[in-house]
Amino acid sequence: MRTDQAIAEIYTARSLADTLQAIADAAVSGFGYELACVNLVRPDGDLIVAALAGNPAAEALITGRVGSRASWDRRLHMGEDWSGLRFIPHTEGWVLNDDDVPQWHTEGPPPEHDDGWHPDDRLFAPMYAPHGELVGVISVDRPKDGRRPGAQAREALRTYAFHSAIAISMARLRANMQRALVRLDREQTALRASEESFRQAFEYAPAGMAIAEMGGDSHGRLLRANDALCRLLGRPQSTLRRYSFSDLVHPEDVDVLLRTSAEGGSGELRLGRRDGSYVWVSVSNSVVADTADGPRFLLTHVVDMGERKQRESELERRATLDELTGLYTESELRIRLARALCDTPDAAPGANDPYGLEPYAPHRHRGLPIGPDPTLAVLHFGVDGFKPYNARHGRAAGDAALVEIAGRLRSELDRERSGGGDREPAVLARIRGDEFVALVPDLDKAPAETLVARLRQALHTGPLEATGILCWATCGTTADQVLGRSGELLHGRKLLPGPTRT
Repeated sequence: MRTDQAIAEIYTARSLADTLQAIADAAVSGFGYELACVNLVRPDGDLIVAALAGNPAAEALITGRVGSRASWDRRLHMGEDWSGLRFIPHTEGWVLNDDDVPQWHTEGPPPEHDDGWHPDDRLFAPMYAPHGELVGVISVDRPKDGRRPGAQAREALRTYAFHSAIAISMARLRANMQRALVRLDREQTALRASEESFRQAFEYAPAGMAIAEMGGDSHGRLLRANDALCRLLGRPQSTLRRYSFSDLVHPEDVDVLLRTSAEGGSGELRLGRRDGSYVWVSVSNSVVADTADGPRFLLTHVVDMGERKQRESELERRATLDELTGLYTESELRIRLARALCDTPDAAPGANDPYGLEPYAPHRHRGLPIGPDPTLAVLHFGVDGFKPYNARHGRAAGDAALVEIAGRLRSELDRERSGGGDREPAVLARIRGDEFVALVPDLDKAPAETLVARLRQALHTGPLEATGILCWATCGTTADQVLGRSGELLHGRKLLPGPTRT
């Protein structure tokens, strides 16, 4: 199950109890943990085990039991902070074995790897409301792969806990609204009191809230918007009442709006501010209905997601670009190389050219992003004596040398690509610390050899020299095979004749 699917399921539960159980179930089925427990903050501040999934024996034993707030606060301030999660390794968690918090550990052998999960490790995902109040804590036990979760899995669980807090708040608010509608038929006095209670909760909510019409000629028109939404969009309430969300949403996100507002649901989209910019938000919609007339209003909860989107963008940038040189990472190089190679073998290399030293006879095929008649040159460079240089002059000097080499390679490749015509740019990456690989499309043998010589000359005057080789990527091979072949050539397992060795 994908993260977005797991999040969608917790927003569609019909009651608070169903929401809590859905949170526990999706944590097991969607995120790969053997056990998940939802601990809900009670009015008195203590936390009760409100839902559990993954282990019927544990569910029967600890569901409904209460742990003191003091004991929970101790858990949430010890161990390791994993970007909003709290991980307590078994080396520290033993001090918690005898306190009053209900707990269950999945039995198993000690881990065989450094990143393995120990049976006594603990991982907690606090659920905070947008204004910072603790709603509860999701505790999970033993990832099914037996390893401690990595950066992406941690971010997914943290995001899931964030949405779970919103889902619980929405379930409570929805329950209050349903009770208010029931009381409407019974007693006007009780209705007025409920309306005032809802008005205060609506107006002073820290996150954006809006009520829109459902049905009729004015379907979707905003009837009310709270101050938080007005501030987020930079628009006064009198102005917002002239709009519907369809007037404010980014054109590319209209489908998300239609999907989430038809019968209630959640999603992420962009809303337009008064200054013309757009802000990423998470919207959660609930249909408010009565038994006589059916759906009447759409209650929308809007949370600013700009900070999270920036964090996701930064994680993507780190995965794509080398932090030191700004070149592509090895993983990104492999992705781009794999995209450039289809499964149909080229005319070369053959038995007499196993290392692809000669340009191959390319075939025409669809989807290749390197031109209509592609030949893809692979230039692999290694820095001579880098480790001794780094040890002698220090890491700062070594880093500076790598940055200098990267800049010279990039400059020469850009110069070669600007030689005329609409030419695809070269892909330049830093791999294994002191090696660089360039993928240069649409080159014949002679220009490719000239380019290698020019790159070698450009690096000759730097703080370090580099050895480079030229070979050719061929369809019918994998990215691993191409880079393994170029690596063998670079490191002398195959001596190169003539101008192909630099």
